[in-house]
Amino acid sequence: MKALLFDLRFFITLGLISLVLFLVDSLGLLKLPKTAVQYITIPVQYGLYQTGISFQRHLEFITLARTAALENKALKTQLANLLTENSSLRKQLLDNQSLTDQYSKLNPQTYDLLPTRIIGMGKSITIDKGENDGIVIGQVVVFKDNYFGQIKGISPKSAEVLLPQDPTSKLAVFSQGEGGRAKGILVGQFGSEFLMDKILHQEKVSVGDLVYSEGTEGKLPKGLIIGRITQVFDRQNEVFQQAKVEPVFNLTDLDIVFVIKNP
Repeated sequence: MKALLFDLRFFITLGLISLVLFLVDSLGLLKLPKTAVQYITIPVQYGLYQTGISFQRHLEFITLARTAALENKALKTQLANLLTENSSLRKQLLDNQSLTDQYSKLNPQTYDLLPTRIIGMGKSITIDKGENDGIVIGQVVVFKDNYFGQIKGISPKSAEVLLPQDPTSKLAVFSQGEGGRAKGILVGQFGSEFLMDKILHQEKVSVGDLVYSEGTEGKLPKGLIIGRITQVFDRQNEVFQQAKVEPVFNLTDLDIVFVIKNP
């Protein structure tokens, strides 16, 4: 009962105070205090507004940047797929034209492919299949006819893959483009690119040409896509030409790669 009486008195008091303030405000007696308060609250309100606008712009920038990054990644993947399809068309063209051995077709093959997941990445990559799954040293790792390395170490449940970027990696390769075909040796370098070396000066190489495996190393089939030429070093005072090569697919964009079990 006492609590109810207290609440009633409290609400009556608030009502009276509100009525008094309304009457005083109606007479214009609160104009000066309200002006003084606004001198303080308006800058604070403006500051909060500007902070909100700035935060909104930052959020929009982050959203646009993320969207642009996703679109860029999608375009790179689309370009890689188109280059792979273009490679298949070139294989068919070479076959139809019955070129000589120097310009022989890139024979398409059907492989027994074992899908694996990438579970570690550094100088080499680690995949989640190993000796228990039939993995052996020297088997080739691919994605959509693109070469990504060879098995160099195995355990029962995982395997380590030697990447072509590794300085210890050397492969016999050839480039194919409108200017013809050129042979060379692919030498690994730290980073995302590798170097095609030992190219004779009389052989034509151009930016944009695709580079393929010769298939002379162990289990490595002929005609796998190694990458695309991005720069040519044609120094006349050197014995050979060189060309910088980058992979068609970015390995960091892939979750699954395939091991060729029957080259």
